[in-house]
Amino acid sequence: MRPGKSRCMERSAHMALALDAAREAAQRGEVPVGAVVVSPEGRVLAVRGNETRATHDPSAHAEVQAIRAACAMLGQERLPGASLYVTLEPCAACAGVIAAARIARLYYGASDPKSGGTEHGARVFSHPQAHHTPEIYAGIAEREAEALLRAFFQVRRG
Repeated sequence: MRPGKSRCMERSAHMALALDAAREAAQRGEVPVGAVVVSPEGRVLAVRGNETRATHDPSAHAEVQAIRAACAMLGQERLPGASLYVTLEPCAACAGVIAAARIARLYYGASDPKSGGTEHGARVFSHPQAHHTPEIYAGIAEREAEALLRAFFQVRRG
């Protein structure tokens, strides 16, 4: 198998885990967003979904929860070289945590024109004050991530 194809399959597998976490979050009544942190060697360190309602914590977004879990597992406050897969474009707050954790690569599915913080809205990594900017890859499993969100909010809105 060609190296490029293998890397693409890894991305798909990691995003599939994030999508599973998003589905589980939706089943718990959370907004269906899932995140996966992967070590530089390709080992999955953490898989989490949104937990804001369950924890009564507005900062308990999937990517923050996954980064917290990976840092705790490794016993360190940063994740240099790690990749983060998330089903929705991170908000500005999550982008700040991604920068603080020194995530090397960010892969996300659906864009978030309303609340996004990387390509939309605050564009955190574009600011001169950004002390770390990951490589960003958008549109990974975008249709499936969008469909999960659309279905979730359609039920909520009636």
